[in-house]
Formats: sequence, C-alpha cells, structure tokens
Amino acid sequence: MERPEFEINIGKNGKVTVEVKGTSGKRCLELADLIKEILGHEEKRTLTAEYYAPDSKVRINTKVNRN
Repeated sequence: MERPEFEINIGKNGKVTVEVKGTSGKRCLELADLIKEILGHEEKRTLTAEYYAPDSKVRINTKVNRN
C-alpha cells in the first residue's frame, strides 16, 4: 500500500517548501494540490523525477491458449 509523505520546510523568511515523497504521477499532483489548498498560495511548482515515474499500480493480464 502506498504511504506518501510530505517534507515541509519553513525558512527564516517564512517561505514554505513542500516535497511529496512515496508516490508518483497524477497522485503526486493531487497531494501537492491538497497542501496548496491548506497553505492558500503557491509561488512555484517543480516536478521531480518521481512525478515522471510510472504509477505504482501494477496490472497483469494473462491469457492461456490451449490448442
């Protein structure tokens, strides 16, 4: 089961940076949007390599041919 985490840093100047870890793709953006709603403002968004990784869900289809 996916266990995403947020790394939240607040600088001395009050600037907040958030990094979503433990998930990828569309789900990563959904979680980032959740934090944006809580904070009320987003200055900049940077997509990491995790965003471009395939989703963690695996689907396996099998077909047996009996001739």
